Amino acid sequence: MPKRVLTGQIVSDKADKTVVVLVERKVKHPLYGKIIRRSKKYHAHDEGNEYKAGETVRIEETAPISKLKTWKVIARVNTHATPEQVAAEAAA
Repeated sequence: MPKRVLTGQIVSDKADKTVVVLVERKVKHPLYGKIIRRSKKYHAHDEGNEYKAGETVRIEETAPISKLKTWKVIARVNTHATPEQVAAEAAA
């Protein structure tokens, strides 16, 4: 079974080797049809304490690390990348 990968924004980095990531998704209301934002917070493992609050990151599901942590941070997402920068990184 493949591991789930989610993208979200770090809202807290106060704990040692742990960050709290807020993941938002958009769902359609079943009766009224309006698009609603739903969010959930995940505690993710950050081995080197390298990620800070406000950054957008990608997290991956893992085996349980502690009572609350079953996710680990795998990469920082560049939210300010232009299509040219993305193409240059893919070619390199």
